[in-house]
Amino acid sequence: MRSTTRALLGLATVFAALVPLSPATAAPAAPVPAAADVPPGAPAPRTVAPGLVIDDDFPDPDVFAEGGTHWAYSTSSRHGRVPYATAPGPDGPWAVRGDAMPTAPAWTGGGGFWAPDVSRRADGRYLMYFTGPDRASGRMCLGAALAASPAGPFAATSDRPLVCDPGEGGAIDPSSFVDSDGSRYLLYKNDGNAVGRPAILWLQRVAANGTTFIGSRAELLRNNLPSEDGVIEAPVLVKRPSHYVLFYSAGVYSTPDYQTGYAVSRSLTGPYTRAYRPLMTTASLDGAVSGPGGADIGDGRVFFHGARPAGGRGLYVAQLGWDGDLPVVRGSRVRHEAERGALHRAAVRQTPSASQGAVAAGIDHADSWVDLTVFAAGPGAHTLHIGYAAGYGAAQHALSVNGRRVGTVDYPDRGWENWTEVSVPVRLTAGHNTVRLQFLSRWAELDYVEVA
Repeated sequence: MRSTTRALLGLATVFAALVPLSPATAAPAAPVPAAADVPPGAPAPRTVAPGLVIDDDFPDPDVFAEGGTHWAYSTSSRHGRVPYATAPGPDGPWAVRGDAMPTAPAWTGGGGFWAPDVSRRADGRYLMYFTGPDRASGRMCLGAALAASPAGPFAATSDRPLVCDPGEGGAIDPSSFVDSDGSRYLLYKNDGNAVGRPAILWLQRVAANGTTFIGSRAELLRNNLPSEDGVIEAPVLVKRPSHYVLFYSAGVYSTPDYQTGYAVSRSLTGPYTRAYRPLMTTASLDGAVSGPGGADIGDGRVFFHGARPAGGRGLYVAQLGWDGDLPVVRGSRVRHEAERGALHRAAVRQTPSASQGAVAAGIDHADSWVDLTVFAAGPGAHTLHIGYAAGYGAAQHALSVNGRRVGTVDYPDRGWENWTEVSVPVRLTAGHNTVRLQFLSRWAELDYVEVA
């Protein structure tokens, strides 16, 4: 958004996520120790911004809680075909325990197993969906396995894949979803990226056993957005009071461009509309996590992987909040500009000057201000990030939060054509907060506001 006057014009929306302090003023948060480094009996760490809770190769995590224990499963690694880990709570401490599927299904050949998903069936048994190398087609395909315990051992339900169409590139990244009426569904991606065909996220209803299909599948989303590098995968579905939220990963997983996005629909089968900005990117996390993806949702948390300097992808956990049934990840910036449609209206009090007229007025007079409604997933210290341009000398705004004056925002004069950002610390309560910027001196043209 680029306005032509030195005022806050058209800034209609601020939808704020919690993020660490600006990288220019704060170091990345210290990682949570790996499970192997946590002394026995140590209290579970409290995750605020993204915390590295398994500092080992543990990609494509799936997490669920059962019997006072949290269980996590990952893509194949040195720990086994389907490594699993446990913790007393979502934030850890996590310990990698071993392999939940020590025996390979008959239909699989050599190679790794990807993106497992474990859920409990109504009969008390545990169902695992997984991606495995199909010996017959040479493609990655979906299988199912059962166990009496979340720890396994999981045994395949069939000597054939559950979903495998080589002409579509095979199938990967399964996940389960149970709707509010108890109906069960399987989500997955046909791996069109492997064969130069469309890659589509599919929804297939299944019976209570999770392996008998009911009706035909429905397309939810496909790889038609250039900014996602032609790749979408890792679907996870959540139902909120007003709509369904489809989380997915996009981009090339081995690069910092890998990201987590989401789309919403009032109907289970769509159409789904992508959010204007991704939920988590390397940039939105201020570089604290590289290539955040493979996300799973639960317990007021988002679990995801990110690249490790030592190699592989570690397991991260971050706090998740909901503002108007839209997700907010603590640690990831979210910015909504006026022209993209308002979630919260900014109330502007202004006194027009004779030179400007009533249309081009803003906070450049003693009795003018702007109130911004921002959302915080949790209470505590945050940072207000403001994109601006200023000329004719440095400008200032008085800063208030929830009706209390808390400081001053200084806008150094960088010239009107040089857009830059200033960052100011604030403390917010959980949920919605009112942030006021009020005139103090001179003029600053504001472009966006984010809350960290």
